[in-house]
Amino acid sequence: MTKPASTTKKPRKQHTPEFRQEALKLAERIGVAAAARELNLYESQLYNWRSKQQNQLSSSEREQEMSAEIARLKRQLAERDEELAILQK
Repeated sequence: MTKPASTTKKPRKQHTPEFRQEALKLAERIGVAAAARELNLYESQLYNWRSKQQNQLSSSEREQEMSAEIARLKRQLAERDEELAILQK
């Protein structure tokens, strides 16, 4: 015999970004498994949140590197323009 399928679905919990941050801090202090047990979450959920956070940090770091590179290239271009102006005189 098979069990009848449940027609009512459990709604997914929506965790606030603040809760996620605190959960990740806790996981960093006491470990992912212990934090998941304490917060009644799946370990995989904490791992997913952590990887998403790292990706966001990585993209902002890339943006900072690109901004620094753009500034360096602008300075270099200005120096070349000055050199060219001097040579044309």
